[in-house]
Amino acid sequence: MIKETSMKKAIKRIYKSDLFKEFFENEKSSGLVLIGCTLVSLILANSIFGEQYQHTWHSLFAGQSIEYWINDGLMTIFFLLIGLELEREIYQGELSNIKDALLPIFAALGGMLVPAGLYLLLNYGTVAHSGAGIPMATDIAFALGILSLLGNRVPLSLKIFLTALAVIDDLGAIMVIAVFYTKTILWTNLAIALAVMLFLFILNRMKVKSLIPYLIGGVVMWYFMLHSGIHATITGVLLAFVIPFGNGDKNSTSYRLQHFLHKPVGFFILPLFALANTAIVISSDIGETLAQHYSLGIALGLIVGKPLGILLFSFLAVSAGFCKLPGDMSWKTVAGVGFLGGIGFTMSIFITLLAFDDQTIINNAKFVILLSSLIAGLCGFFFLKFNLTHKIDESTSK
Repeated sequence: MIKETSMKKAIKRIYKSDLFKEFFENEKSSGLVLIGCTLVSLILANSIFGEQYQHTWHSLFAGQSIEYWINDGLMTIFFLLIGLELEREIYQGELSNIKDALLPIFAALGGMLVPAGLYLLLNYGTVAHSGAGIPMATDIAFALGILSLLGNRVPLSLKIFLTALAVIDDLGAIMVIAVFYTKTILWTNLAIALAVMLFLFILNRMKVKSLIPYLIGGVVMWYFMLHSGIHATITGVLLAFVIPFGNGDKNSTSYRLQHFLHKPVGFFILPLFALANTAIVISSDIGETLAQHYSLGIALGLIVGKPLGILLFSFLAVSAGFCKLPGDMSWKTVAGVGFLGGIGFTMSIFITLLAFDDQTIINNAKFVILLSSLIAGLCGFFFLKFNLTHKIDESTSK
């Protein structure tokens, strides 16, 4: 028998981990739930109950709208989960070996730079140029949900590749939010938030494993980050990296929290976000909406820029000898994953809310994101369906 390559061994090791299986299954199911919630929200927003439905999300609670608490509060927990997943990828997953990590890193880099470049090509110098970050994002839940519909035809390395690419993509989106969508910084509040983070890091080094002080500290961090000018959801990612990881086994603090958060995030927080942010009244003049430069930039970025950037940068990285393409993947399947990367949804809508102030532009951008994500998802599904012709015998890969 031919000796297995280190990459193939690594892929099997990652796939066998309970947390990865749970993550993949939850993201798959969550993606399908998100599709349902989006359809329900669009139908209600465009029905005779549309005005009441939209008013529900704008109703005040503790001085702020319900939509605000979802987007700035609950989504911090979503970002905490992303941070925990990223940390695990770095320590034990696809990103733990730099040679194996380079392929999804280059792919994600291309999948961010090319769409942003195409958007700016159409919008540079206009009032909408700040939306360049919108087509850079990938929605993990939707992308893995579509991939799962292909069943056991999908090779393990392709699942790992898409997961790693989407996690890196989310990290890129977080950095974009922190750097480019921060207008005014109140340094005192930021200093207090970072001081709390330092205190939690010290607790980590002192091997304090109880979650309680980290969660309390996280709430304090969130409050001061919220009032610092930097988007409060960044707190979730920062908090993830001070929670004790240990050896990453089932008894570690990080593992227990990540395991606990999967279902409430996938089946409560993200569906709520979808319901609150897709209450879009579809204009009778769709043609005019789609003709706007920012609409064309978003559509071109997600449908063309994403697959082009992912495929091009992956090919260049492999051609230059920085990394190798796994044996059970082909350039056609990389292109298929590239289309799935064009499903922006959650992160794209989230960045839209930060990029624009004009409500008309926000609603139009959301509509284009939904339409473009649908087209990209269908392209990815059918492209992979016709190019993944052989079923994978999972018993031989475990």
